[in-house]
Amino acid sequence: MRIGIIGCGNISTIYLKNLPTFEGLTVVGCADLAPERAQAQAVAFNVPWAGSVEDLLARADVDLVVNLTVPAVHAAVSRLALEAGKHVYSEKPLAIHRDDGRALLALAEARGLRIGGAPDTFLGGGLQTCRKLIDDGVIGQPVAATAFMMGHGPETWHPDPAFFYEVGAGPLFDMGPYYITALVNLLGGVQRVSAAARISFPERVISSDPHAGEVIHVKTPTHVVANMDLAGGALATMITSFDVWGSQVPRIEVYGSEATLGVPDPNTFGGPVLLRKAGEKTFSELPLTYGYTVNSRGLGVADMADAIRSGRPARAGGALTYHVLDTMQTILDATEAGTWLNVSSSVERPAALPVGLPPGRVAL
Repeated sequence: MRIGIIGCGNISTIYLKNLPTFEGLTVVGCADLAPERAQAQAVAFNVPWAGSVEDLLARADVDLVVNLTVPAVHAAVSRLALEAGKHVYSEKPLAIHRDDGRALLALAEARGLRIGGAPDTFLGGGLQTCRKLIDDGVIGQPVAATAFMMGHGPETWHPDPAFFYEVGAGPLFDMGPYYITALVNLLGGVQRVSAAARISFPERVISSDPHAGEVIHVKTPTHVVANMDLAGGALATMITSFDVWGSQVPRIEVYGSEATLGVPDPNTFGGPVLLRKAGEKTFSELPLTYGYTVNSRGLGVADMADAIRSGRPARAGGALTYHVLDTMQTILDATEAGTWLNVSSSVERPAALPVGLPPGRVAL
């Protein structure tokens, strides 16, 4: 599968490093609105071609586009790629508006193409180990889950943090996809939500270079609390925040009738995985039963490519990425409505990865 990358900012480096390590993937070109940025990444990672977005989409040797642009233009770039006859894997979120996400799925289906996207961290060794523990009945019947992403925003470290505070970003749309995707993978799709949200600090001062001292005017909620009913019957509580200076709460915990499962940070691929069974007084760390435990971004691209070749559903496919978008938008809608709202879409849990995969492969 011949890959073309659109968007050569910070996140492109790990994709360009990892994609060639997967069986059956070749990066043939990269593009960016700033041609010098695309050229620099092409030189750094031995990519044979770099140029404009239009030229990349016109190339016959690009089968699948990896869309690494900023969230506000995810939908527009993905639409152009689909219209050019390319499969699409997009960085999260799929789009910043529900209607745009739904239109992308419809366009892909009409063109006989695949679309999906990040995060693919749920395919890492940590979350796949947790999935197997749940599926094997180790924790008994899942009853509930909590998920916390608590921090103080990216203006202290990111070189260009303003877009994090635009509509379609904030802690929910920026980090929520990791947590919601992890919960869906472990416990099933989201059926209904209630929520509350606020903008705690309407203005943020950037302290990172090169924009240190500039003021960001916040346009999206920065502290979001959501309750979710999951398809498997468990109840989940999630908080995503850019408004706290520190926290000691766990990233994700799943509570079962027989044990509590400590789930690792869903923005990573590894562990630790912790388990405390009924009657025990402490948590024990469990060995990981899957590979891909270091930063393996691009794993979802490899899985999509294999799914296209074999005709099976992609694990990080359009149904999942749209359901996550739909859930996040419904959470924001619920904050305005002040009541429980049903999530209009549904999704099956993606298939677990096979145990014993060799490095660079997603199928035995």
